[in-house]
Amino acid sequence: MCTIVLAHRVHPEYPLIVAANRDEFYARPTAAASFWSDDEDVLAGRDLRAGGTWLGITRGGRFAALTNLRDGAEHREGAPTRGGIVAGFLRSRQPVEVFLDELARDADRYDGFNLLVRDRDALAYYSNRGQGPQVLPPGLYAISNALLGAEWPKIRRAREALDELTRAPRVEMDALIKLLADPATAPDDLLPHTGIDLEWERALSAIFIKTADYGTCSSTAILVDYAGHVEFAERRASSVLGEDESAETRFAFKLS
Repeated sequence: MCTIVLAHRVHPEYPLIVAANRDEFYARPTAAASFWSDDEDVLAGRDLRAGGTWLGITRGGRFAALTNLRDGAEHREGAPTRGGIVAGFLRSRQPVEVFLDELARDADRYDGFNLLVRDRDALAYYSNRGQGPQVLPPGLYAISNALLGAEWPKIRRAREALDELTRAPRVEMDALIKLLADPATAPDDLLPHTGIDLEWERALSAIFIKTADYGTCSSTAILVDYAGHVEFAERRASSVLGEDESAETRFAFKLS
């Protein structure tokens, strides 16, 4: 489960603004975001159990992020890891439309997912539980574990918070990280009904989730300006590190 909020060609200085939380069981092994040793163009975290990643950006300006769908569908034994889709796009040179059209041909073999991909020309969305791939116009987008367009309380709250930030002449990385740290849960009468019990619906309605063994493991903020400068920050939660405080890593580079 994850939350992604993104501004695409909305701000006069930044064509891309991203704030995203990765939610997972704390015990699942992952590597912190870095430039990959086997592909130095890719900056992303890494799932050490199944491979792949949940979000990343490249020196060439390709961006991808994925969330699982909480649709009540049964997990299929032997389904390929969805993190491989993100890694595949980041390493590809295909335009977004071509990549998604090819993915859609055999996407049924994966468990449910939402995918956002962007190159320097276009931002596109695809879910293997929805309609076909679609190129998105400039705008603010927020997505969690339902199809794009679902109005869960956390989705609305994240989008409204980013909308407020984009009204300023500059967007600060710390403000994006703060947006992602919101622990407020939704009132019961506004909770979605996704087939899980009420206690879990409550816990998962927060932007920043924290339970005994599951929650927000990392928060990522990305700013790309029109000159090609990229700022990237990842804050790993104390729940994952087994410490009292979180740990943060930052990167800055210029698109090639």
